[in-house]
Amino acid sequence: MAQRYLIALGSNQRHGRLGSPEKVLAAALPELDRKGVKLEASGPVVRSAPIGPSRRRYANSAVLVKCKLDPPELLARLKDIEAKFGRRRGGQRWAARVLDLDIVLWSQGTWASPGLTVPHPLFRARNFVLGPATKIAPHWRDPITRLSLRQLHARLTRPRPAPR
Repeated sequence: MAQRYLIALGSNQRHGRLGSPEKVLAAALPELDRKGVKLEASGPVVRSAPIGPSRRRYANSAVLVKCKLDPPELLARLKDIEAKFGRRRGGQRWAARVLDLDIVLWSQGTWASPGLTVPHPLFRARNFVLGPATKIAPHWRDPITRLSLRQLHARLTRPRPAPR
């Protein structure tokens, strides 16, 4: 049975052959298809400040995909793609990387296993995920909060009064 996923993409390191982080994200899309993960829609690329020790700004986006894989199988394919683009395992958390692919949401709801939690535990607080995701799947509901991506994004980005 085909399942749908929302995948977050990020890059903040040039690729020797492909070039800029934006070009890395563009090159990752056909690679998903080659791995049997069919692209349904892709969100805009946004630039964001790094989290953690990296000083390089990120290019981020989100895609909707369809495949017959369960979450661990899809994660393994995403890790293969990251490795093909030059990502190495280990090292410092949140360091600069050529390509980062994260499963954010799954059409079947939730998944928890060692090394994988769906929905992604931090996506609700990340504008660089919710912004592009809202453009391609505004009505997709978070199975935990039951809020749509559009509602989560609005809560995250709404203006707040300045402290007194």
